[in-house]
Order: sequence, then C-alpha cells, then structure tokens
Amino acid sequence: MTTAYTPLLGLALPVTGELAGTWGEEVNDSITQLVEDSVAGVATFSVTAGNWTLSTTTNGLPNEARMAILIPTGTPGVSRNIVAPSQSKAYIVINQSDAAVVLKGSATTGVTIPAGSTFLCAWNSSDFIKVSENVAGSNTQVQFNNNGVLGASASLTWNGTTLAVTGALTASADSAFTSTGAVQISAGTTAQRPTGAVGKIRYNSTIGEFEGYSGSSPAWKSIGGSALSNDTTTASDLYPTFASATTGTALNLYTSNAKLLYKPSTGELKASALVATNGIMVNSTEVSADYTIASGTNGFSIGPITVDDGITVTVASGQQWVVI
Repeated sequence: MTTAYTPLLGLALPVTGELAGTWGEEVNDSITQLVEDSVAGVATFSVTAGNWTLSTTTNGLPNEARMAILIPTGTPGVSRNIVAPSQSKAYIVINQSDAAVVLKGSATTGVTIPAGSTFLCAWNSSDFIKVSENVAGSNTQVQFNNNGVLGASASLTWNGTTLAVTGALTASADSAFTSTGAVQISAGTTAQRPTGAVGKIRYNSTIGEFEGYSGSSPAWKSIGGSALSNDTTTASDLYPTFASATTGTALNLYTSNAKLLYKPSTGELKASALVATNGIMVNSTEVSADYTIASGTNGFSIGPITVDDGITVTVASGQQWVVI
C-alpha cells in the first residue's frame, strides 16, 4: 500500500511499514509543514489585474488553498474575487487592496470584505460566510469594527446612543427625519452668520427669526419667526405690508412708503390721494360710532346721513363736515 492523504488539507497518511529511510522527509514536508501552513501560513497575491483563484495540489504538496491567512494586495479599483475550494476551511482575509474582495467558492455568492478590512470567514457547508470582522475606518468612512470602535476621524464620536459631529455633515441624497420630536438647527446672532451658501438656514437670535441664504440681495432672508397679532393699541403710524401673490406662497413682501400709513389705535388710513379706479367711492348712510373731525382736517359724506341715537360727531373749530 502507498501513502494516502486527508481529503481537506491533503496531509500525508503513511501506511505502516512503508517509507523506509524517507519517513522523516515525508513527515516534515507533507505533514508538519502543511499543518503549520493551515494554522499560520500566509498567501499574498496582487488582484490589480484580475481575480485570485487559490492554487490546489494533491499528494501533500504546498498550495495557497491550505493557508490560514490570505492577503490580497494591489490597486484594482473594482471588486475582485478570491476563489477557494468549496469545502470545510476557515480563512483570515486581510484586504490590503484598494477595493472590496469576495471570498467565494467557484459557484457560490461568498462574503464581501471591504478595502482595508480584515474578516474571519468559514465554509458553512454551502458557502463562505463572515464569522467576525475588523472593518477599516477613515476620515471619509463611518464604520464600526467588531468591538464597537468607530472607524472615523475624531470629529465623529459615538457614545452608544448619540452620534456627534463636530465638523461638517454632508448628505448627497434626500434626508428624512421621521421622529415625532424636532430637529434643532444652528442658531446665532447676526454677527455670527457663517459664510453664505445658497440653501443654508439658521435661527437668528438677534432678530428672533429663522433665516435662509438666497445669494440675492438681501442675501439672508427671513423664513419665519415673526408673530402676527391684532394690533389695536399702537399710536404711531405703521407701513402696511403687501404680498407679491394672491394665492399660494408669497415669495416677497413689500411695505409702503410714507404716502400710505396706518395707525392701529384709531384705525386711520392715511394716503396722499385716494383713487377709485372704477369711478365710485362709497360711504355708509349711518354714523354708528362717535367721531371727531380734528383740527386741520375736513370731512364729507354723500347723504342722506343718519346719526344714531347717542352718537356724537364733533367738528373742530374752523373745520367742516359737508353732507352732499
């Protein structure tokens, strides 16, 4: 009988009585060395030009498929495959290439190892799977290794509950916040406004309003925060506000100049000229509230006019109220 070999690692199985004078060489080369390869051996291969198919041999000869550690290297720029025998075996894959590699059987899906990462993989009777991992991290990656350490720059920290960013946070696609709480945005004074970029929004604590940067004058525009109230007490003249649209959202609001003013405390509307473009101006035929035609002003009404009981119309000395 001649020497046989184990089916998985191909280790020599000498038969009793054979190998006279060559026993030590057979044990060293086809058992001891191959066991060391399977436990601690390293195979390295550049995947720059293509996939890596692990070499296999019979009759106790060295090969890549038996190695414990596989190190793909190179700059492929695209994902590469490491094709191993579809049989029971564990590999530590240390990916030193610039792209992901997939450890797989010749006809299986396999497991993907990202660039710069280390995976412990094993055959599960149908494919290679990940047993554990140590994922690489850099200033441009947000990844966690198998012991919970965040692989990123010091500007990004994770305490198990909150992800904190002290630098810029960039999203290249639409983002969604789906909680029932709120999103807190940046806040600061007018003097603390950042360098403008179209689309930036913030809360301006100086003026108590939310504002956004449009790039056109004025660059920072209010986007809310001003309260509306029914003002009946202000005694100074105010500028009425006009919207740029009658429906939908008004992109611009405009105020009048001094030729059109409104005093909330008295309800007076002051204008340099009142023009009825349809040719008709109307007034009520009933005076139902006390009124004083003050000094320096005159009044007129189109009659007939009825003054309600208990109502007084006072005309200042030297002034006139004409009922036509």
